[in-house]
Amino acid sequence: MKTLREILYNVNILQVQGNNDIAVQALFIDSRQVKAGGVFIAIRGAAADGHAYISKAVAQGAAAVVCETLPETTAPNVCYVQVANSAQASGIIAGNFYDNPSHQLKLVGVTGTNGKTTIATILFRLFTQLGYHCGLLSTVQNQIGDRIVPATHTTPDPISLNALLADMVAEGCLYAFMEVSSHAVHQQRIAGLKFAGGVFSNITHDHLDYHKTFDEYIRVKKSFFDNLPASAFALTNLDDKRGNVMLQNTKARKATYSLRSMADFKGKILENSLTGLVMTIGVKEVHFRLIGEFNAYNLLAVYGAAVLLGEDKDRVLAALSNIQGAEGRFDYIISKNQRVIGIVDYAHTPDALLNVLATIKNLRQGHEQIITVVGCGGDRDTAKRPVMGEVAAEHSDRVIFTSDNPRSEDPAEIIRQMEAGVAAPQRKKTISIADRREAIKTACSLAQQEDIILVAGKGHEKYQEISGVKHPFDDKQVLNETFELFEK
Repeated sequence: MKTLREILYNVNILQVQGNNDIAVQALFIDSRQVKAGGVFIAIRGAAADGHAYISKAVAQGAAAVVCETLPETTAPNVCYVQVANSAQASGIIAGNFYDNPSHQLKLVGVTGTNGKTTIATILFRLFTQLGYHCGLLSTVQNQIGDRIVPATHTTPDPISLNALLADMVAEGCLYAFMEVSSHAVHQQRIAGLKFAGGVFSNITHDHLDYHKTFDEYIRVKKSFFDNLPASAFALTNLDDKRGNVMLQNTKARKATYSLRSMADFKGKILENSLTGLVMTIGVKEVHFRLIGEFNAYNLLAVYGAAVLLGEDKDRVLAALSNIQGAEGRFDYIISKNQRVIGIVDYAHTPDALLNVLATIKNLRQGHEQIITVVGCGGDRDTAKRPVMGEVAAEHSDRVIFTSDNPRSEDPAEIIRQMEAGVAAPQRKKTISIADRREAIKTACSLAQQEDIILVAGKGHEKYQEISGVKHPFDDKQVLNETFELFEK
């Protein structure tokens, strides 16, 4: 068991009041969970300030409190540690408490607006197939080898994150592949972690409800690469106009991938169909099971990262040719009789929706209709709603605007904001049905033989959040059930 003094190593401490030579039982950032002998770290969050709950944490038995501002009244027999930044301190403290697990395996972080889940998941599956015991931290799920650990955030809080990484080390993992969200970077949830590499996919309009400006969003993403050590690699998408920006100040070994220009890892699409992609990567021609240009980028990123981690190029390509993508990412089913193609995709940004629709257009054999069912999440970036509406209407034959996760907002108002982006000539091809299940059913009823239905926005999610309550809902399951119902 570690002492408070030991777990404060490398933390920027302003002052200590009390005995820091005490044994630490556990770490907490939620005062409601504090137990006797634990350390409570008071963090100023977007929704609440942990400093307001210091007295509650002490009443529940906290042996020590880490905070930025000391309370006016302190309790005897409790050690108070004032730090410059509680959020940053929490990551360093958690790392020390769990024996810095990120130093004991090779941790690769994947960041960008779109593609994070697919790249991280394929890296995990690839290295597992290559014979390594691996860990995965992603939006869809966390995994330690074959064991699945449910995911609640793209990147967990620092204590949960280090506990998960420690479990991976304990179970013999040599690699861990992790989505790194802009929220996690900004909130210091990855503070204290040692990365063996970082991968940048792309950056487009998203999360401006949180970051306020696009420049700030870019700066936060870039800071992940700025803080990589010299021992790590930094791999970027050269075809994204901000790809090189990510590497400007990094100390890590720089590398690039591209479909359109010369790069360290160069690819070219030869064929793109429902049977998959045929690409050249370097001098090799390979068939992959994934579909679409966006997945060509994801595959290049995975290939590049694997080679930078020291894997043999031919072994990597052979293994990649058999790997499937992440759940809810261009996940498709085909109805038995009418051969209607139903595609479920997590696309919830204008750029991701445009990419998916462009891929679908390229897959069309003739005059099949593209019918898109799409919504936008509530309590999130409102500026992208009209743009999502515009993209859907511009690139589909029929569009059904519906609810995504309206959360605390009025679904009808979200839909109205999406409709506002639709140009007058396109309006006749759109209808609005707030009930997502009915919207999917309507899309199926409109579909003729071999038409293509895209259900966008929720992907892998197994719920729909309405008025703060999560209701069971699975786009792919609803689509499957509707196909069966219509073909009886």
